[in-house]
Amino acid sequence: MSTPYPFTALVGQDDLRLALLLNAVSPAVGGVLVRGEKGTAKSTAVRALSALLPEVPVVAGCRFSCDPAAPDPNCPDGPHESAGATARPARMVELPVGASEDRLVGALDIERALAEGVKAFEPGLLADAHRGILYVDEVNLLHDHLVDLLLDAAAMGASYVEREGVSVRHAARFLLVGTMNPEEGELRPQLLDRFGLTVEVAASRETDQRVEVVRRRLAYDDDPEGFAGRWSEDESALRDRVVAARALLPQVVLGDGALRQIAATCAAFEVDGMRADIVMARTATALAAWAGRTDVLSEDVRQAALLALPHRRRRNPFDAPGLDEDKLDETLEDAREDEEPEPPEGDDDPDGGGGPDGDGPDGGGGQPPAGDGPDSPELPSQNQGPDAQDADDSPAPQEPAPTAGAPSGPGEQQAVRAAEPFRTKMLSVPGIGEGAAGRRSRARTEHGRTTGSRRPRGALTKLHLAATVQAAAPHQKARGRSGAGLVVRRDDLRQATREGREGNLVLFVVDASGSMAARQRMSAVKGAVLSLLLDAYQRRDKVGLVTFRGTEAEVALPPTSSVDAAAARLESLPTGGRTPLAAGLLKAHDVLRVERLRDAARRPLVVVVTDGRATGGVEPVARAGRAARLFAAEGVASVVVDCESGYVRLGLAGQLAGELGGTVVTLDELRADSIAGLVKDVQGMNSPSRRAA
Repeated sequence: MSTPYPFTALVGQDDLRLALLLNAVSPAVGGVLVRGEKGTAKSTAVRALSALLPEVPVVAGCRFSCDPAAPDPNCPDGPHESAGATARPARMVELPVGASEDRLVGALDIERALAEGVKAFEPGLLADAHRGILYVDEVNLLHDHLVDLLLDAAAMGASYVEREGVSVRHAARFLLVGTMNPEEGELRPQLLDRFGLTVEVAASRETDQRVEVVRRRLAYDDDPEGFAGRWSEDESALRDRVVAARALLPQVVLGDGALRQIAATCAAFEVDGMRADIVMARTATALAAWAGRTDVLSEDVRQAALLALPHRRRRNPFDAPGLDEDKLDETLEDAREDEEPEPPEGDDDPDGGGGPDGDGPDGGGGQPPAGDGPDSPELPSQNQGPDAQDADDSPAPQEPAPTAGAPSGPGEQQAVRAAEPFRTKMLSVPGIGEGAAGRRSRARTEHGRTTGSRRPRGALTKLHLAATVQAAAPHQKARGRSGAGLVVRRDDLRQATREGREGNLVLFVVDASGSMAARQRMSAVKGAVLSLLLDAYQRRDKVGLVTFRGTEAEVALPPTSSVDAAAARLESLPTGGRTPLAAGLLKAHDVLRVERLRDAARRPLVVVVTDGRATGGVEPVARAGRAARLFAAEGVASVVVDCESGYVRLGLAGQLAGELGGTVVTLDELRADSIAGLVKDVQGMNSPSRRAA
């Protein structure tokens, strides 16, 4: 095994280190989600954490790491009454994004289960991670069916493997740690809430700190063992501190005052459910133990809120993470005054901890030891990281936006804000695909309703029991069957074929020309596109954005899983100039051609947002028609969102939809609660060639 990078050699990233250490002290906190740009030591820090965890006592020979003091009575390797005990290092198990379901939960030998009634079970990663760390790098890219399994295991503390009436259950309690780059897409809210704490990380902008990062990394790459040896004393001291904090944790008292502050904070920030209150209480308790105290102070509650609440207050993927710290301080102060309306005379500090800069160990806030060199106390607090990150991810280019992209026209207007998003009607791609699992269009998937059976290609994953029995039944006499059991051979096994839903590539082609420039009208258009982006997020689609105005079109956002990035680009989109509709369609066609080479299985859905007008150049309408027919010839599903308004309408968007071979909806029909929208669908591609396909 390669020598891990020492945890104490990490430079900066105070909040990241603190969140990981708090989970090492109290695994009940519930894990950590680390969000941030690439190259910020997210994975390095997580992998370094396992070396700080105390050894785990286990039952000798048990593949499921049962605790000798309280072995699992339902353990598949049990019973363990007379088994010996041993100790091993805590494990950090890494779950690859592309792992199969069987690799995660384990697999049964179906042939032996049917023929012999034997539960021959091969444990998966959940069993390996029991009483240790389960680490998911790029957790936001994890397939939905694996996310569902993780949610079930995290909620029940156990993993269940079901194969046509044959069941195996084993304990699976683990510390869930995930890292992600928000630019690649957001997490489902259910999984997001399962992480106890969240941390935003960003690369330092200070020259000295960046120099020290490079210096240490180069030294580690040249001689990993020698580098780790130079930090071994610091690692040992930090490991001892984790052990001491764990021992102190049961003695920490969470007083009524701190508990009221926790409840008041969660209520003030309108977080859903009660998990946030529980996580904050456990985090504040762990902070006190980490600081060497047996009482929870106000600054512990404040630090717990900054770690436990930002990801729980988001209502949609376009909300920026983070907390209003002024509001947080005001809420804590109000809760303290409610608890002690008449403080003793001369006592200006009821907590006795000196406030946020108290005189307890580590200032009372539980910060990890500062290490040598650049990661010293004078570095900027990572608590400001979310704000700094938001500044990077927000639509900052609003000022230079009017001069970006195509040449500006004389009537160009500044970007306007989008109207409030709404729930849209269902848009889907006709036919049955085989793309990545999602929630939009019909597809053949590993999960969904069973539609038939086939011989397995490779390992059997989903047994079709009836088809297997039907295949084996005619051969029982020839195979010499004499008992009650069915004689099953591998050739008899049948794989279930299932139909579910896939995620698509939703490519938005947005008209930003002068004909769309009326501020109220463009605000409504942006609100509609924002609503479709939110729908794409919920249905696990990739999205792309092409805009056209002036004399040409541009790819505002290449296909990505990050719908919030698309929303930011949309928000800063200026309008004005002519309407090069043909250029927009041709640019979209090029985007699809390139993306087809990268991900051929993901079917596209093109959403053209326009009033249908085409101006500029020679025969603009005819050229737009020829460009639209390229999509129809390739069978690309499309829908035109008609933005034309007023009493007199030209119907140009409907003509464009006909050329595309798609359908047209108005902005009003796009709403899910619109009566007109209920009778329309993207099934409008009813050409004879489409029906034949």
